[in-house]
This record gives sequence, C-alpha cells and structure tokens, in this order.
Amino acid sequence: MSQDPREALMRLASERGVSLAALSAMLGRNVAYLQQFVGRGSPKRLAEEDRRALAAFFGVEERVLGGAAAGAALVEVPWLALSAAAGAGADAADERPIRVERFAPETLAAAGIAPRTASIIMARGDSMAPTILDGDRLVVDRGDRRIARTGAIVVARRDGDLLVKRVTARGDTITLASDNPAYPPLTVPGLEVEVIGRVKLLLRAPA
Repeated sequence: MSQDPREALMRLASERGVSLAALSAMLGRNVAYLQQFVGRGSPKRLAEEDRRALAAFFGVEERVLGGAAAGAALVEVPWLALSAAAGAGADAADERPIRVERFAPETLAAAGIAPRTASIIMARGDSMAPTILDGDRLVVDRGDRRIARTGAIVVARRDGDLLVKRVTARGDTITLASDNPAYPPLTVPGLEVEVIGRVKLLLRAPA
C-alpha cells in the first residue's frame, strides 16, 4: 500500500533534515504552506508545479507526493466515426471508434465526466454558433442524459439523425433550440427524441 502523500512529505523532509517552512519558501509560498498541507489538509492536494518541484528536490517520483503513477496519467477517450449536426441533422448509423484522444484525469473530473462514459464526436453546421462552430470536437458524457431546465447542450437522436442542441422538456414535449437565431426552435413529442449524452467539453483548433 502506498504511503499517504502528507506522511511521505514529512518522512522525506526528516530524512533530508529540512523544515517544511524552508521547503515552502523554496516553492515561493508562505512559510506555513506545507505545514497547513500536512497538519490541516489544506490544500487537499499539492499544486502540480509544487509537487513537481518537491519530487525533483527529493529525487522521488511525483506519485510519492500524490501525483499519478507513470504510464497511468492519461485517460483514453474514443473518437467515434460520426458527427452531430449543429444544423439539419447527421446520420447516426456509424458509431464505431476510429481512434482515441488522451486526457489528463483531472481534466475530465473537472468537467464532471466519468472516463468510461466519455466519447468524442465532431460538430457539423452553424446552428449552434457562436457557442459551437463547424469542426469543433465535442466531449460527450453518455452517462448524463438529464434534460435540464436551463437548456443544457446535448447530443440527441431524432429520426435517425444526430443533433447537437439545447434541450428543454415541458410536459410530454421536448424543445430543441439552437444558439444561432437564424434557426428557430423545434418542439416535438418527447418520444421522438433520444438524448445520447451531455456535451461537457468543447475542443477547438486555434484560429
């Protein structure tokens, strides 16, 4: 079983004969920074740059101080061979993965995405502009199919097509709304729409 990062830091500091205050100063932090980390659990985790600097100082791997184990730091998310139309609709027939994209676990966690339910698809069309542009990559959480009152952006299937829209429900109907005012909202029976998942991250190539 691996040692708790706080215990590991105390052990390393003791072995090296250096105080937590001195280490805090080395990091450019308040002298009480590491003492609070060890004694009060604040912060809960060391900042990445602080952990890296301490690991280099002590000559240990970052995982000893709470970093991810080498080779396990990145999560593979499948990129599906289909696109969701921010427009008229795209064929949803081909959902096979064509490659993977790798993410730091904390990136997915910060967006509230479970790695096992994440997938990437391409957006096509301009109906969700300026929020989502043609060619943007969307990280979809297939484990989150909630229809929010505020109109969360989701990928949904209707009549065999994939759409990326803001979706709200009222009674037994669902409204599919676009961010581009040139595209009017569409209200349909709820049974006609299957929410595939929520869009929680957007990846855009630099202009």
